[in-house]
Amino acid sequence: MSRTASTASSIDPISASVIQGGLQSIAVEMGYKLMRMSYSSIIRESEDFGAALTDAQGRQIAESMQSTPLQSGPIAGYVQNVLKVMAERGETIEPGDVIMHNDPYGGASHGPDFAFLSPVFRDGALQGFACTTAHHLDVGAQTPGSAGIVEAIDVYAEGLQFKAIKIREAGRDIPQVWRILRDNVRAPNLVVGDMEAQIAASEIGAARFGELIDQHGAGQVTAAVDALMDHSETMMRKAISALPDGVYKASTMLDGFLDDPERRHLTMAVTLTVKGDEIEVDLEGTSPQIDDRPVNMPFVGTTDIAIWLTLRSVLLDSAVHGIIPQNSGLTRPVTIKAPKGCLANPSFPAPVIARFTGGNQLADTVMKALSQCAPEMVSAGIGNLKVIAFSGLSGGEHWVHMEIFEGAYGGRFGMDGMDAVDTLYANTRNNPIEDIETHLPLRVTRYELNEDVAGAGEWRGGFGSIRAFEFLADGGASVEGEGHAFRPWGFAGGGEGGTASLTAIAPDGTERAMPSKLAYRAAKKGEVYVATGPAGGGYGDPCAREPERVLDDVLDDLISPASARALYGVVVEDGALDLAATEALRAGTRAKGGRA
Repeated sequence: MSRTASTASSIDPISASVIQGGLQSIAVEMGYKLMRMSYSSIIRESEDFGAALTDAQGRQIAESMQSTPLQSGPIAGYVQNVLKVMAERGETIEPGDVIMHNDPYGGASHGPDFAFLSPVFRDGALQGFACTTAHHLDVGAQTPGSAGIVEAIDVYAEGLQFKAIKIREAGRDIPQVWRILRDNVRAPNLVVGDMEAQIAASEIGAARFGELIDQHGAGQVTAAVDALMDHSETMMRKAISALPDGVYKASTMLDGFLDDPERRHLTMAVTLTVKGDEIEVDLEGTSPQIDDRPVNMPFVGTTDIAIWLTLRSVLLDSAVHGIIPQNSGLTRPVTIKAPKGCLANPSFPAPVIARFTGGNQLADTVMKALSQCAPEMVSAGIGNLKVIAFSGLSGGEHWVHMEIFEGAYGGRFGMDGMDAVDTLYANTRNNPIEDIETHLPLRVTRYELNEDVAGAGEWRGGFGSIRAFEFLADGGASVEGEGHAFRPWGFAGGGEGGTASLTAIAPDGTERAMPSKLAYRAAKKGEVYVATGPAGGGYGDPCAREPERVLDDVLDDLISPASARALYGVVVEDGALDLAATEALRAGTRAKGGRA
C-alpha cells in the first residue's frame, strides 16, 4: 500500500470525489483554453498539448483528458526535474512566477515540447503547480521545423534548451528571455504566440486550483489527493493481480535509418514480469543508443510514458472500469528497468528529437508481451505513423507546419482495428484539410484509406490513409517515421498488417521513393509528397470471420473479392455472397490446416 494511506483515511470518499471532480474540471478547462488561444494547428487542431495539475512534490493529480498522453503524461517528470534543478542552484519559487522548461533529459521528452509551470501558493506555502505542455513548430534547430531533424548529432543540434528558467517573476515578464526566443526561432510570432497561450492557460489553472483550496481547505485537498492516488493505485494492483504470474517476453524491429547499413534494423526488447500485484518491465536486449542520430528515447518522459500508458490502457480499459483518476498512484505498482546507454535510456548528449518513432513501437512491444497473459485485452500490432515538417519562406518570413500522418490499430477481441488514427501514446487528432489550405501554401490533393492491405483476422486490422501534399510555392520538408520495413504483427492466427511508404513526385512527374526518416530536402513549387499509411495486424483466424462482414468490406471497397477468397475463404461473386462455395472453400482450408 502507499505511504500516504494514513493521511488519505482522514477524508470521506464523497468529499474526495467532489474535490477530484474539481481538479479534473480545472485540467480540462486549461486544455480547452490552450486550444482556443493557440496560433498553430499542431495545438489548435491536432491537440498535441498537455495540461495537468501536480502537488508541491510534482506528483500528478489530474490531467486534461482531451490532450495527448505523450504531453500530459510527462508533466510530473517536468515538475520534479524543475524542483531538483532550482534547489541545486539555490533558487526559490515565488508567487507570480512562471517557469519555462524543455530539457530533453529533464522530463521534457524532446526539445520542441515546452512546459510552462505556474505555482500555487496559499498562506505562503507552495501547494502545487498548474502546468501546460505543447509541441512548438520551430525551436531553432539546424533545419526548419521541429520534426525530421534526423541528422542531429547531439541535443544541441536539436534547438534551444531552457532548463527551469523563470520567464515571469513575481508577475513581471523577463524580457531578455523573450528576446532570446524571438531571435533564435524561425517563426517567432507563431511560436511565442503559442507560448503565451500556454502561460495564460497555466495561470488560469493556478487561479482555479487556488480557489479550490480556498473552498475546501489545504488539508482537505491534500487528503483528497492522497486518497485518490491510493484509489488509483489499488485499481491498478487489482488489475495486475488478475493476471497470471509469469515472465513474458516480446521484441519488435524498428526501421532505424533504412538508407544507412550501420544504423538500420534496430531492436526493441521487453521482458514483463508479473508477480502478485506488481509488474516489472525490463528492456534488456534493446539496441544500444545511436550516438549521433536522434531516435533515442529519454527514459523519463518517453520510455516511462510509453510503458505506463500501455499498461493503464490495457489493464484499466475505461470501457470496462469507467473513468479512473489519472494520477501518479497508477504508476506505483510498476517498476521499469532499461540498461543505461540503450535506445530507451540514452546518455546525454545523445540526440532524441525523433524519439516518438521508437517510443510508439515500445508501447506496441509492451502490448505484444501482454498478449501472452491478457490475450482478450490487447490489440494486434499497430501501424505506426510519420511526421512531416513542411516549411518555406514567404515575403522574407518563415512558415512552418508539422503534419502527423495517421497509422492504424490492430484488431482486438471482438472489434476490428481503428482506421486512419494516431496510435497509442501520441493520440493526436487528424488535421482538417480546410485548416491546412487556409493558412499554408500547401494543397491536399489526395486523402483516402489505403485499402486491401489490413491484416486479415476474425477481427481485421485497421486501414491507414493515403495523403498527398502539393507545394504551392518553393519550400522544403523533413520526415521522421516508422514502419516502412517491418509489418505489424498479427495475433492468434491473424495476418500481419501492411507497411507504410513515402513518395516524392517532382513537377515533371518523376517519382522517388523515400525512407521513413528523411533529413531536410528542398522542394520546388508543384512537387507532391504522397504518404501511404500502414495497416494494423489481424486478430484471430481469418476463416472465423463472419462471411457477411467480409462481404461488407468487399462492398465498401476495403478489400477485393480476390482477397476475400484468398485470405478469408469467402466467395463473393458480382457483389453477392456465395455461402455454399464459401463453406466448401473454408472446409478445404481447415482440412489443409491453413488459409484458402
